[in-house]
Parts: sequence; structure tokens; C-alpha cells
Amino acid sequence: MSWSDLTEWWLEEIATDPAYDRVVTPMLLDVMSAKAGKTYLDLGCGEGRVMRMLAAAGARPIGVDVNHELARRAASSGPIAEGSLPDLGFLRENSLDGAVCVLVIEHIEDHGRLFAEAARVVRSGGVLALVMNHPHWTAPGSSPISYPDDELLWRPGSYFDRGALLERAGEQEIVFHHRTMGDIVESAAVAGWSLERLIEAPHHEWADQAGILRLLACRWRLLP
Repeated sequence: MSWSDLTEWWLEEIATDPAYDRVVTPMLLDVMSAKAGKTYLDLGCGEGRVMRMLAAAGARPIGVDVNHELARRAASSGPIAEGSLPDLGFLRENSLDGAVCVLVIEHIEDHGRLFAEAARVVRSGGVLALVMNHPHWTAPGSSPISYPDDELLWRPGSYFDRGALLERAGEQEIVFHHRTMGDIVESAAVAGWSLERLIEAPHHEWADQAGILRLLACRWRLLP
């Protein structure tokens, strides 16, 4: 799979899926608290949706994305670097006030390095806001189980094992890397991030899955 082949799929996805406006953006706003005049890095900025939100709040967004066409579109909202995460070698140490990562970290195999690189480029006391697919959802083999009485439960699959699963994205497939909640929180702590807020959201598409965890959002603060 090449991210360069997913341009049209992604543009259609954000244009047609109401979850981005109804769930994802409110979760990010809840944990982000972007400050006017501050500079934030959007990790995996895509076409610039989150960058535009940051700019509207008076912040100065910088984006990085591996997809050339999406990065080109995002450039209207702020400076853009074309590159593959988790590498942030194009940025100086302690040069940013914070970073955001929306529905991206699950596609990064070395998530620990992403936390470490974000800690390197963000100033002490800065923030990292993350929205991701919930680990309860991404475990290989996880799926809903329906019973004859219409009760719906969620099978956790191989939750405690690191692994990956493939999901369809138009004519392509996207890799989702699974790690537990504990793995995420510990990896952030090792990099120097202190967890300040964590919220979870249920599935938004189907009423019978309203009690099943779907998304996770966190805010960390970089320790001195």
C-alpha cells in the first residue's frame, strides 16, 4: 500500500463521513485547547482540515504528511513538510508549542519513536493532543457478536498482543497497528509526556453498537 495512492479515497472520506464533524473534531477540541499565537505541528496533516481548525483559533499550524498531493492542498493553511512519520528531523529541538495527531498513530508501526520525536521538537510544558481508533477496536480478531435476543457484545480478539490488521480504503488497504492502552500510555510517559486528559467515545454509526468503544482522545503535557 502506498499513501500516495489514497488521495481520492481520503478526500471522499472526509467529505462524506459525518464522523469527522460530529465526533472526531469535537474530541480534538475537547483535549486540545489550542492557544492563539502558539505554533502547533499537525502530524499527518492530510489535506489540512485540522490545520484550518488551528488557524481559525488564532494558532500557527505547521503540517507534515507523506502524501504529496494532500500536503500541497494543506499548504494554503500553513508551512508544510513532505515526509514520512515518525521522522521529524526537519525540525529543531524545542521549536514548537505543541503537536496534534488525529487518526494517524495507529498507522505508525514505531509509535514510541513518534512520542519521542514529538517530545524532542516541543518545548517543555507544551502539549500533545491525540485522537485515535480505540485499542479495544483495533485488536486483530476483534469484532461484534450478535445473539438471538438482539444483544450485541464485542469480542476483544488478541487485545494483549501487538499486531496489525488490514482495512479496505477504496481499492487499497490500510494497515492498522494495534497496541494496548497500557502500551500507548507507557510509551508516552517514557518519552516525557504526562497524561492530563483522556476521553473515550462509542461507535457513532450504528445504534446497536452505541455502547462499544470506538475512539480515544488524549492530551499530554511535556514534563520539564
